[in-house]
Amino acid sequence: MAVHVPPADDNAVNDLQEQFRGTLLGPNDDGYDEARTIWNAMIDREPALIAQCAGVTDVIAAVNFATEHGLILAVKGGGHNAAGNAICDGGLVIDLSQMKSVRVEPPAQTVQVEPGVLLGELDHETQAFGLVTPAGVVSTTGVAGLTLGGGWGWLSRSYGLTIDNLRSVDVVTADGELLHASEDENAELFWGIRGGGGNFGIVTSFEFDCYEVGPEVLGGPIFYPFEDATDLLRFHREFTSEAPDELCCYAAITAAPPEPFIPEKLHGTTVVAFIMCYSGPIEEGEQVVEPLREFGDPIADLVGPMPFTGLQQLFDEDLKAGARNYWKSQMVEPLPDEAIDIVVDWAKTRPTPSSDIVLEHLGGAIARVAPDATAYRHRDAAFSFNVFPRWTDPEKDDACISWAQEFIDAIAPFASAGVAVNFLSQEGDERVKAAYGANYERLVTLKNKYDPENLFQMNQNIEPSVH
Repeated sequence: MAVHVPPADDNAVNDLQEQFRGTLLGPNDDGYDEARTIWNAMIDREPALIAQCAGVTDVIAAVNFATEHGLILAVKGGGHNAAGNAICDGGLVIDLSQMKSVRVEPPAQTVQVEPGVLLGELDHETQAFGLVTPAGVVSTTGVAGLTLGGGWGWLSRSYGLTIDNLRSVDVVTADGELLHASEDENAELFWGIRGGGGNFGIVTSFEFDCYEVGPEVLGGPIFYPFEDATDLLRFHREFTSEAPDELCCYAAITAAPPEPFIPEKLHGTTVVAFIMCYSGPIEEGEQVVEPLREFGDPIADLVGPMPFTGLQQLFDEDLKAGARNYWKSQMVEPLPDEAIDIVVDWAKTRPTPSSDIVLEHLGGAIARVAPDATAYRHRDAAFSFNVFPRWTDPEKDDACISWAQEFIDAIAPFASAGVAVNFLSQEGDERVKAAYGANYERLVTLKNKYDPENLFQMNQNIEPSVH
């Protein structure tokens, strides 16, 4: 097991720098505090050394350095996840955020992506050719972390999870070896990487399939009064059960944004929002979403043709870095009336205006992949039910975390055993096992082969049994 110790001495760091093309940062260096700061402000850790890699050779050198000096190791891509595993105390952070190459192959409809790329940067390159890779819903999310945990977004009901569109990877394993993995080469490792998180190595290149989508799609939010929440969530349940794959429609209980399209007296008050994307022809989508737009008495209806890149940025401002975050999540089937009543009651107790409850619409193409085809297992869930408290005052930590935990406990009788690994905070081994279900033991076998000493442990960890 890696331990929390600093590098052996200055000479060792100097030796690493000599073979390093990127930048090494220690606690006294300019840029250190910026490099150790990640999306979730609850995470305040001080690594002994941050290795900002410029390429694959740097990654290999940093992995070998961590092994030689018994350092606990963390890997930072976009640094966006709630758990904060991108940063460790007293060890080495391999920072991939400078590795930002995106190479689109329009004739083949593929794209190769380095691990420091954010979703918005990927979309910027692929949309120039009218292409897109199914990914998340916040443009500041890192491609690498999102992919390794499975990855879903607006287009997943049409084209599957992000991992379902992953063709191959290059990965640096715990012994410092660079491997290529695909369905045809190191196939078992490729199976585990598709959903197994960063447990088996550091991916230095991703190759994805792309699809012709955009530059405009039909999308946007509709805002409704919170007093209609019960009827709205019941309608959403019925409507989404019959929705075509091209439509993805989230339901959220959130704060009304302080924007001109919302009456000023409602700014900051609790509202219900349906947020949607239709990935097919816009005229066709207008007909599909008409029942949604006709239901109830909306405060504001912003659904219309919009750039796909704009849709991907809808949540960016609300979810920007710098706030404290704790996530609780569970896979659910369409919620019965009793569960909807519980959701609405708990929504009345949101601990801060920026604390959201989000029902993410799954199914479609996601569900047409066998549960053992990739490490990500929970293919048949209709929704991911997410509780996202968000706050800035550290004194509210206990209250906000308790609210999320108790809320999920109240919904538990209506939830499945599954959870998506990307939505876990620091929640322990049993929750990690729940994320993988019957695939877990196969992942342990893979961990035993590629990382028996558990070098890659700063993640939702799959512990090797041979360790």
